[in-house]
Amino acid sequence: MRTLLSALAVAVAALVVAPTVAVAAPVPVPAPGGPHPVPASFVDGLRAEIQNPLGEHPATNDWDCEPTEARPRPVVLVHGTFLNRQDNWAYLAPSLANEGYCVFALTYGNHPDAPWPLNALGGVREMEESAAELAEFVDRVRAATGAEKVDLVGHSQGTIMPAVYVNELGGHRYVENYVGLGSVWRGSTAFFISAAFDAFEEVGVRDEVEQFFRTVGCGACNQVLAGSRFFEQLWADGTPYHPDVRYTNILTRYDEIVTPYTSGYVEAPNATNHVVQDYCAQDFSEHVSIVTDPVARDLVLGALSPESPREVGCTFVPPITPLHS
Repeated sequence: MRTLLSALAVAVAALVVAPTVAVAAPVPVPAPGGPHPVPASFVDGLRAEIQNPLGEHPATNDWDCEPTEARPRPVVLVHGTFLNRQDNWAYLAPSLANEGYCVFALTYGNHPDAPWPLNALGGVREMEESAAELAEFVDRVRAATGAEKVDLVGHSQGTIMPAVYVNELGGHRYVENYVGLGSVWRGSTAFFISAAFDAFEEVGVRDEVEQFFRTVGCGACNQVLAGSRFFEQLWADGTPYHPDVRYTNILTRYDEIVTPYTSGYVEAPNATNHVVQDYCAQDFSEHVSIVTDPVARDLVLGALSPESPREVGCTFVPPITPLHS
């Protein structure tokens, strides 16, 4: 999966520059009772993880947060491969909290007994295991807030792993909106890795190769590839969607991890598909920077409150480290 390679490359880069960049530029701390500051780029989340290992964003996981009539459903953020509850959501978590949402985020699919930073790499175990963790987390959020349902916002693997929860673990009863950033409903062909797995299958060793990935602790790595058994099962009924849930896919034409980017474009009566460049030609966000993209943010807010259409702005966004006005 390219979530893997792209996110890992950024994470490794951040770790390398941590002694000079991360420590010199601390993450801003919100004033008590004041709005949460919204940082400028994906790197801010990585910096936060370095400064506060295994922490959580201050805009998330307030277990005393009470939903309001205007914002009746908590939002649960579901990170991508090699990421976690803190580093993936430095931009979107405060953006949602500042709009009045109760925002929650979990780290799933990691190896908690490993030393840091290995235990900070979430989304590496098989997605079926991660879906069970998500189910438990949603139950906890619902119990704490008293909300009947939640909305899910996921990035990369976080756009498809919850399908196991929704479709197979009864999650459709507790999820209203299912929003994906860099959705990957048909798997990814990035970097020709899926072709390599097809070649393994032709020579009869694919099962052994997949078992190797599970053995080394990354069972999700092969699951996110186009043509994987995970996607065969996900599409067994002809659609990855559950009819009782409303879906929104937010995509970018410059996605270098989910290829083709249209892997995430799946039509259905209960689904809406957006491509950020259809709203803003100056938006060059790719798979990583889509989670710090103001166009994507506006589309997420609109998806969470479809009864109150959100105006989508347009500003220049470069890849990886977008700048915001």
